[in-house]
Amino acid sequence: MRTYHCFWLLFWAGQPHQSFLTPLSKRTSGFPEKEKVLVLSGNSRQDLHRSKRSWMWNQFFLLEEYTGTDYQYVGKLHSDQDKGDGSLKYILSGDGAGDLFIINENTGDIQATKRLDREEKPVYILRAQAINRRTGRPVEPESEFIIKIHDINDNEPMFTKDVYNASIPEMSDVGTFVVQVTATDADDPTYGNSAKVVYSILQGQPYFSVESETGIIKTALLNMDRENREQYQVVIQAKDMGGQMGGLSGTTTVNITLTDVNDNPPRFPQSTYQFRAPESTPLDSPVGRIKANDADVDENAEIEYSITEGDGYDMFGITTDKDTQEGIITVKKALDFENKNLYILKVEATNTHVDPRFLYLGPFKDSATVRIQVEDVDEPPMFSRPAYIMEVKEDVPLNSVIGTVTAQDPDAAKNPVKYSVDRHTDMDRVFNINSGNGSIFTSKPLDRETLLWHNITVIAAEINNPKQSSRVPVFIKVLDVNDNAPEFAMFYETFVCENAKAEQLIQTLSAVDKDDSYNGHQFSFSLAPEAASSSNFTLQDNRDNTAGIFTRKTRYNRHETSTYFLPVVISDNDYPIQSSTETVTIRVCACDHRGKMLSCNAEALIHPTGLSTGALIAILLCIIILLVTVVLFAALRRQRKKEPLIISKEDIRDNIVSYNDEGGGEEDTQAFDIGTLRNPEAIDDNKLRRDIVPETLFMPRRTATARDNTDVRDFINQRLKENDTDPTAPPYDSLATYAYEGNGSVAESLSSLESVTTDGDQDYDYLSDWGPRFKKLADMYGSMDSDKDS
Repeated sequence: MRTYHCFWLLFWAGQPHQSFLTPLSKRTSGFPEKEKVLVLSGNSRQDLHRSKRSWMWNQFFLLEEYTGTDYQYVGKLHSDQDKGDGSLKYILSGDGAGDLFIINENTGDIQATKRLDREEKPVYILRAQAINRRTGRPVEPESEFIIKIHDINDNEPMFTKDVYNASIPEMSDVGTFVVQVTATDADDPTYGNSAKVVYSILQGQPYFSVESETGIIKTALLNMDRENREQYQVVIQAKDMGGQMGGLSGTTTVNITLTDVNDNPPRFPQSTYQFRAPESTPLDSPVGRIKANDADVDENAEIEYSITEGDGYDMFGITTDKDTQEGIITVKKALDFENKNLYILKVEATNTHVDPRFLYLGPFKDSATVRIQVEDVDEPPMFSRPAYIMEVKEDVPLNSVIGTVTAQDPDAAKNPVKYSVDRHTDMDRVFNINSGNGSIFTSKPLDRETLLWHNITVIAAEINNPKQSSRVPVFIKVLDVNDNAPEFAMFYETFVCENAKAEQLIQTLSAVDKDDSYNGHQFSFSLAPEAASSSNFTLQDNRDNTAGIFTRKTRYNRHETSTYFLPVVISDNDYPIQSSTETVTIRVCACDHRGKMLSCNAEALIHPTGLSTGALIAILLCIIILLVTVVLFAALRRQRKKEPLIISKEDIRDNIVSYNDEGGGEEDTQAFDIGTLRNPEAIDDNKLRRDIVPETLFMPRRTATARDNTDVRDFINQRLKENDTDPTAPPYDSLATYAYEGNGSVAESLSSLESVTTDGDQDYDYLSDWGPRFKKLADMYGSMDSDKDS
């Protein structure tokens, strides 16, 4: 028989509060009669061999929440190789090894160092091994075991919400679902009843109940009315250990609101309402308000009001104020105290949203009686018509009555009324009115052709109370009479040619009449009696309200008679007949063979409008002003000072000498006196040059007087020699010749004499712009340019 070296896992059963040596309940049928040892192969884990038995010994069980002062004992490890001489060493590894769990390396005792909580970690997996202390080599293969934390009831049930809110319709049936509450327990649901939760109601009975296992809250009372109570607060308890004594519990609050349903009809707080309304109340104005009370809210309390019957059914109306749910009674027709002073109405209030489920509670409407008393007020006079239309002929005499307006006080007092015309509507005071009887008469003549319609306003006011007044429009139409004679439609001015033939048409006439004709105007034309026999022209009536002027003779002479004035009589056929005499102006003109006018004595025929005397005077004044302006401008231009050619900002006399005085030229014989040259003593000693200011003043040098017979040439040469040798003489009259200027000058040549040899031609036209003093140079150089061009 082979011998196996075994490593025993010894499970020591300590005190009941420290640890349990318990087999797995699902895999064993009872406790063993004697201690069982788990034998593992010493060579390898694959050689694991265990004897046949009904218990499993590789698990430790440890209670959570240990409250002792010492370490909690877990169990003991032992190897059959342990001879008790201390040669073996036990080591532990895995979950919590060395921290939560420690092992005595000599004895193999395992202890828990801290308080364990199953809800944090329910299972710990560890590994144990025995090694030779001297060699450090394992004498047994590593063995794995489990420490399971036994649960205790240390967690109370917790609801998912601290406060639940729910709502159900009022009048719900018993057993109507309200809300479901849920509580959870952190304890182990597979071990005992620590996590078995049972629900119960602590507050809220007898209105609601809760199912103990599911936590469903239901109604428990029939016909709960929101109008009696709207809010309920229910307290639900969740208890573990199946609700047994000693179990832990938790509570939550459920706020339940009953929502409204339309289970209450509207009700008037009183059966009769009374209102007063003045008879002057405007249309659509409110008379009063009534309200039916409805215990419901929101849309279930919306009410519609209506007038169902009564003698004021067509006189009044009622509408609903959506904000206050009141019925507003308004006036539909004008009230009249004298006709009727009391109206009785029946008003009905009805819910607009009716719930058929509650029709058994009765009709959802109510009615009330409304009495409206009409009050008498002092009303203004009332005209018999809303407007008056009158007609009058335009030729009526002054103060003629054209019509009458009538107004009376509608009140029972029947106060007398006086009439007047609103002068804002009759500014010209064409009409007036009798203040007592309302008859309207004319105060000024009428003219239909000027104004056809007169629109005035008549005021009727009570004599005792003038503030009570009313107005009525009166439209007066002026009828036409034949009081205007016909006249030409336009001013006629025509011409006749000198070579005209007899019976030639020269002008067609037409007429107009300001009067109105119902059958149309019919005008007749004829020459005035004084011109009928002696006229050079004839008139033919065309019977269509037109007439033609014809020549009576063959030729006309404009030198004998340049203009003819032909009087024409125009008559109408109305009654009384009206006629007028109009004049046609006929000028005699020269015409070509086609009858086209060439010239007339009266130029106005060709140029009908000319310049008036005022226009001619204005044109003349403009011309004079323009001439004066030109003369002044020329005078100012002559007086304007000519600016110098060279304006020097600095004194540069060493380089440039400015000669402002050019002399009189060759033609000026008075520029100097030759006698002065011969007699220098005649020169003023203090007379200095005026063109420039010398830097240093020297006394003038006296020279010998020349003889009278000295030649001028010799005299000038003598004076030139003296000045050349005089160091104090300024070089005002000296002449310096510069034949050579040098090479490389940046400014190049400054000589104008050398410019003639340049390739490019110079334009000397600018000399003409320098004034009369340079006219000679301009002519000289201008002629040179012209010679080159030729």
